[in-house]
Amino acid sequence: MTDLQRCEIRPGRLVEWTLHPASVGAARALPDDARPPAYVQESHIRTARTVREDGLFVPTWLGTAFDIPGWVELDVLQGALEAWMLRHETLRSGFRWAGDEMRRFTLDADAVALHREDVGEFADAVTLTRYLQDRFDVEADALSWPNFLFAAVVRDDGTSVYMAFDHSNVDAYSIHRITAEIHELYEAGLDGCVVDPEPVASYVDFCASERTDADRIDDTHTVVARWREFIARCDGKLPNFPVDLGLDPEGPLPEQKFAQEMLVDGADAAAFEAYCRPYGGSLVGVVAAVALAAREISGLSVYRTVVPFHTRVKSRWADSVGWYVGGAPVEIPVAQAADFDGALELVRAALRDTRALSRMPIARVLRLLGADFRPTSPDLYSIVSYVDSRGIPGAERWQELKAYGLIRVSYGDQVCAWVTRVHEGLQFACRLPDTDIANKNMRRCAELMRERIVAVAREAEALAVRV
Repeated sequence: MTDLQRCEIRPGRLVEWTLHPASVGAARALPDDARPPAYVQESHIRTARTVREDGLFVPTWLGTAFDIPGWVELDVLQGALEAWMLRHETLRSGFRWAGDEMRRFTLDADAVALHREDVGEFADAVTLTRYLQDRFDVEADALSWPNFLFAAVVRDDGTSVYMAFDHSNVDAYSIHRITAEIHELYEAGLDGCVVDPEPVASYVDFCASERTDADRIDDTHTVVARWREFIARCDGKLPNFPVDLGLDPEGPLPEQKFAQEMLVDGADAAAFEAYCRPYGGSLVGVVAAVALAAREISGLSVYRTVVPFHTRVKSRWADSVGWYVGGAPVEIPVAQAADFDGALELVRAALRDTRALSRMPIARVLRLLGADFRPTSPDLYSIVSYVDSRGIPGAERWQELKAYGLIRVSYGDQVCAWVTRVHEGLQFACRLPDTDIANKNMRRCAELMRERIVAVAREAEALAVRV
């Protein structure tokens, strides 16, 4: 995971693909789709509207970047992009307002076509990067539709592909899968073949199913009670990262910055994973390392956060593009942890206790709580996310293909951190308020995490030798 400024953009001839004007026109005449938005989609779009009404444009798109080596046939690449888009219904589905109600519309597959435009040559990488970011901000906006843009920077020795989407359509797992899928479709097109993939389940169908289930609960449900208690212990708010971030409570929404580094290499990541396996694996270890780092920095006795879990609980959603993420409220009484093993025990117990809560959309819970959670920031709460990406098709080639997941960094008062296991090791990426205090404390957090992981890895290696 990285931002656009760190994904090795090189000069070349820029080509863009947007949804064809005829497709956009057809969408305007569509009747409503009876399938409602997911709660996470509705919350995201309503939050974007609220922040915009407060006078601030806060881009929140996600994307991907990757290379295709050698000379690229643009007609074939366009066919691959169209074929990929047609696999995933959410990309041709959008929302419009009827008063204060969001209503879905969905284009038929045969009405979808892409429009290609040759933008021209860019001789300077900085200028090209700025141009791409500005274009993505406009075209992948939460409050417009279509809300995606595909681009390619063409050179004689290869082409770099960049794709951006409003977050309502994708999650990290979705964007991580794109590189291999586009490569497969492009190579098949070069060979004159048509890839006939297994049917991909629709995120639009998942949205309807999840919302139906969520609407069955009321404010007396156990899940709502658990969140109510958690929020009360967070002083009536959803939690931010529990270190001093240098925020002015009365000030405007601060600008953010992006931090990224490899915490440890593949050998240390593997040893850390082996050590944590009896406690539930690397997710437990990462949360424990973060909790202990926060304790050392701020002296807290209880670490509270929201841990994201995927909601692809049925195998049919595994290959589907969408925002399949829920959050679980987690409390770790780190003052009780005498050592790392003690912290692992506490985290394992906490995650076992609350993981099931992530299947109920937080936006539904907040609505039932009846409190005034009018959002003033694009992030409702701080997260620490862990993803093991090694099993994703093509992940072993990401470094070779300069493949990245892209995060837009703009404004926000929350800390959002992503720890990703790649073949090369453990990567830490973080979006944080751009204050001196936040920079200092989050750098310290990453350093403490690295020290902890390396120490545990060395202990795991020593145990393996003794065995």
